Amino acid sequence: MSVLRSLAFYFLFYLYSALLVVAAVIAMSISKRHLRCVVQHWSTWHRWCVTKLLGISVTMEGQPQDGPVLYAMRHESYFEAIDAPTLFRLPSVFAKRELFNIPGWGRAALFYGLVPVAREEGATALRRMIASAKDKVEDGRPLVIFPEGTRVKHGNSPKLQAGFAGLYKMLRLPVVPVAVNSGPLYHRLWKRSGTITYKFGEPIPPGLPRDEVEARVHEAINSLNR
Repeated sequence: MSVLRSLAFYFLFYLYSALLVVAAVIAMSISKRHLRCVVQHWSTWHRWCVTKLLGISVTMEGQPQDGPVLYAMRHESYFEAIDAPTLFRLPSVFAKRELFNIPGWGRAALFYGLVPVAREEGATALRRMIASAKDKVEDGRPLVIFPEGTRVKHGNSPKLQAGFAGLYKMLRLPVVPVAVNSGPLYHRLWKRSGTITYKFGEPIPPGLPRDEVEARVHEAINSLNR
């Protein structure tokens, strides 16, 4: 059953996604509002495919905050990245620079408001990220970062990337840690039915020492990692 469910998911989700990339390129020539509608539709379509085709239910413990905050989210699969516009209102997600090289998708991602992360450029990249992130905050948008830097296997709990503490210090925003346990169900060729849970931690105020904020975020985002 998992094989049949997965094949149906791959066919329908990615076929329609290709059409939506074309729609996004067209929408960019009209307005940001039109592009945002396309992106929202894509994320909603993905959630529908996950629940109806894969048999995965999605639950939440806690709720997103009102207003601009920095969400530090566990990253186990592509699920939470694609699901972000469904989970949050107009999120600005920090994403690897390489993803912006994808034809069509990369331009649309920049236009939508994703923030490229180029780790190899060091301090220069950090300053550029902070400037871009502050623009999004002024627009009232939440920021979403995967502080581990890449997808992490369920059960592992690596240290946070160094850039997270720099962003926390410079942005001066509350941080809301978010745990998610998508890996065992979604990050596999033949996906499994079950329940994916988002768990929102208590907001962490700005201005804390680096060691403290990193320890609190690390503990909170790994609370479902068992």
